[in-house]
Amino acid sequence: MPLSSPAPRIARHVRRVTYQGYEREDGLWDIEGELHDSKPQDLPSLRYPDGVRRAGEPIHHLWLRVTVDRDLVVRAIESAMDAHPLAGCTQAQRALQAMVGCSMARGWRQSIQTHLGGVAGCTHLRELLFNLATATFQTIHAAFQNEGDEPPRHLGQCTGWDFSGQGVREHYPQFYGRAPRTPKAA
Repeated sequence: MPLSSPAPRIARHVRRVTYQGYEREDGLWDIEGELHDSKPQDLPSLRYPDGVRRAGEPIHHLWLRVTVDRDLVVRAIESAMDAHPLAGCTQAQRALQAMVGCSMARGWRQSIQTHLGGVAGCTHLRELLFNLATATFQTIHAAFQNEGDEPPRHLGQCTGWDFSGQGVREHYPQFYGRAPRTPKAA
């Protein structure tokens, strides 16, 4: 275990989130996300016939498939809600279609908030979408290729890829010491 030994404690919640990326034969890419929330102990629940949600039974079990092109533009989006706590939760799925045409390369989180924020969407689907962009970057190597004199998109986005850091010096020496680019105005 990489963390230090914890203080005495009792598990109260389990969340599993996974992402997988796929290259399609048609030149597009599918990135899938899954979120599964459960409790490690039986708990009372009004939604179950016997009044008890059993340990490990999902509170949320949500799926997303986002199809993007090489430029990281969303071409299609699909979701499924195998488990959700409220009857109205599934209504949030319709709003996801507003993300078609949005870019993961720039302004992704703002697009999510604009199209799916508040009661327009689902908190848990938004959470899956936020980190789906990172899984997409890890899947599509072209997202990291530099175009001419422009540095790859990931440079200047974290400590490891600081323009003045060892990672850039070693792997992208042509951009070492370069000032981070400023986002273009829309």
